Amino acid sequence: MTLSVTFVILATVFTVCLITSNIFVPRTWKLWSLPLQLSGAVVIFPISYIVNDILTEVYGYRKAQLVIWIGLAMSGFVALMAQLVTMLPDPIYPENKAVAESFDSLFRLVPRSTIASLVAFVVGSNINALVMSKMKIASKGKGFGFRAILSTVAGELTDSLIFFPIVFIGTMPLKAVFSIVLTQVTAKTLYEILILPVTAAAVRKVKKIEGIDTFDNGISYNPFRLS
Repeated sequence: MTLSVTFVILATVFTVCLITSNIFVPRTWKLWSLPLQLSGAVVIFPISYIVNDILTEVYGYRKAQLVIWIGLAMSGFVALMAQLVTMLPDPIYPENKAVAESFDSLFRLVPRSTIASLVAFVVGSNINALVMSKMKIASKGKGFGFRAILSTVAGELTDSLIFFPIVFIGTMPLKAVFSIVLTQVTAKTLYEILILPVTAAAVRKVKKIEGIDTFDNGISYNPFRLS
């Protein structure tokens, strides 16, 4: 399997978005004057779904799955290293102690976020890529915008229904947790719609650079099969 420079760049962007979104999750914020709350991950996480759409559309389901597993492996590595750092002894100087405590309070939440991500993102991203791939075959490659939005809704809804209950149940009321789920899915879908012209242009550009337009006829959709 030959991997181009463009593919490597897209895979790197995807992985960075996944890792940083896990770090940003605990920082919730109010949506202006509305009684709605969002996670800080909403700032960057939708980019990973856009890249997932590009990977699936251009390179096919199998290579998109390869990138998903790489991203999850690297995310798990960062979470493990964060745990080890929080276990290090306190700093010598008192003025550094507040920084250490702030660091520890944040990164002790990262493993919980990562465990949730390992489950939610595999399922959500797989559904996103699956819907995109199957709809491309059914539509004979037409209607990319519609396919991108529908696959994002399916993937994001599944992801959020798994991820946010695991991360936030026990730390906030159940009603608030599902309010975040609904708000996140809505916000990410709107993000996808707004950025769709850029995504479509990126897909056309990558197809032109690579000289390929993959249709997943007759492949296995088993997410654990990377060959």
